[in-house]
Amino acid sequence: MPEYADIGSWSASPLMSLAAWRTAGTAGERGPISHAVNSARRGKLMIAVVAAVIAVLGAIFTAVSGYWWQTRLRSAERLDYMGRYRDSLLWAAFDLQSRLWNILHGYEVDHAGSGRGFTRAFVREGSKQQAEYARYSTAYLFAEYLGWAEIFRRDIQFLDVGGSDRNLRVMLALSQISRTLGFGSHTSGHAFRVLRVNQRAIGELMISAESKPGERWCIGYAEFCRRISADGDFRGWVEELIGGVDLAASEPTEASDRMIELQHRLISLIDLLDPQGIRFPAAERSRFVRNEIVRQPGGDNSVRPEA
Repeated sequence: MPEYADIGSWSASPLMSLAAWRTAGTAGERGPISHAVNSARRGKLMIAVVAAVIAVLGAIFTAVSGYWWQTRLRSAERLDYMGRYRDSLLWAAFDLQSRLWNILHGYEVDHAGSGRGFTRAFVREGSKQQAEYARYSTAYLFAEYLGWAEIFRRDIQFLDVGGSDRNLRVMLALSQISRTLGFGSHTSGHAFRVLRVNQRAIGELMISAESKPGERWCIGYAEFCRRISADGDFRGWVEELIGGVDLAASEPTEASDRMIELQHRLISLIDLLDPQGIRFPAAERSRFVRNEIVRQPGGDNSVRPEA
């Protein structure tokens, strides 16, 4: 019996020792392996975090750079629109003031007896074709200016002129010209008087139907003349401009005050639109002054060449 006990004791002991050895071995190996696994997990987590941060920063950079480029593009577009509109308005203002200067200068020429002024040569003593040209072309120059003024006013929302002092002064000049056209008194007469709402209506009719915001333009002289002949409604709106030429020819004294003020205000607008005199030098933008006739020996002092 003692032998069996010894055998049992002996057999159990190795089994327990083996189990203990395995357990100890497993516990001993678990420390470094677990540390390595945790380190790998932390490394993967850090990589994921870094990747997420890079992705967020990339999105922010893309958004900021995209906004910056869009702002630059919009600014460039506004400058392009403003440049094109400014030049067109500049030419319209210059052509109109030049015609007014010729009419006014013609009064002086007629009074001094040194030649024939514009309205005398074309309207009172000219042929039927000459009189029609004087009426239609003068009405067109007024209407074209009103057309570009209306375009400028309509599309100003696309140009964002709030931060530009010069652009704000341009808008003020347009308002002053509009006031001069619509002003009425016993001394200014009715020649070329157009009420404010009618000014805008004429301007609307002068805008080409094929144009769109930011890319508008006015109809040309040929289309203007065609509409006068074929479209009774269109002629009705511009009739007061056509009739203004006859009033200017028959009532020079009454017509002079409005035309002088209007010519001066147009020159002020031109000075704002072309301050450096790049388009029109100073010699081409003189303000009309009464009783200043430059006599040219052997020549006709009646009409200044128009651009």
